Amino acid sequence: MTKHTRNTMSLRARLLTGTVAAAALGAGTFGAISANAAEPAPAPAAAAAAHPRDLTQSTHLTIDAATRAAQAALDAAESENQRVTVAVVDRNGNTVVTLRGDGTGPQSYESAVRKAFTAVSWNAPTSELAERLKSAPNLKDIPGTLFLAGGAPVAAKGAPIAGIGVAGAPSGALDEKFAQAGVAALAR
Repeated sequence: MTKHTRNTMSLRARLLTGTVAAAALGAGTFGAISANAAEPAPAPAAAAAAHPRDLTQSTHLTIDAATRAAQAALDAAESENQRVTVAVVDRNGNTVVTLRGDGTGPQSYESAVRKAFTAVSWNAPTSELAERLKSAPNLKDIPGTLFLAGGAPVAAKGAPIAGIGVAGAPSGALDEKFAQAGVAALAR
């Protein structure tokens, strides 16, 4: 072998060795990055537990209780041949259950939800709140509310925990009667 051949082989060997070393280093780095990505991130210091004096507790209906109340209201309406929609909202005004009776008008869905929201927001039947409009007409401008009879609050220990709204009967008095049937079902 000539000196030139040895240098060429040596150069080839060096290139091959360098390539293998670079590939191994890259694979090792990728593995380390992959391993680090799989590890959970440490919890931020701000995630420390709050002091009990800084916490409140709230009560919510279970989905079963909300469904039972809605079904009782719908059954009360159907027993009087009324076509209504019933909505049950939680303490925060979020819809939990909605039942639409057969043949119910399209406007009844939103009306039922808004009546339930209004009842839980003020912890009062919407028929009473409709009377308050006479002295405070701007109440009707609050988004999401509907000051028509047909909403009834559900309370636990005096605090509102849900609202039941009924819409679709020919009068608000009937809607509210059916909503109260839903409240009564929760007491059984």
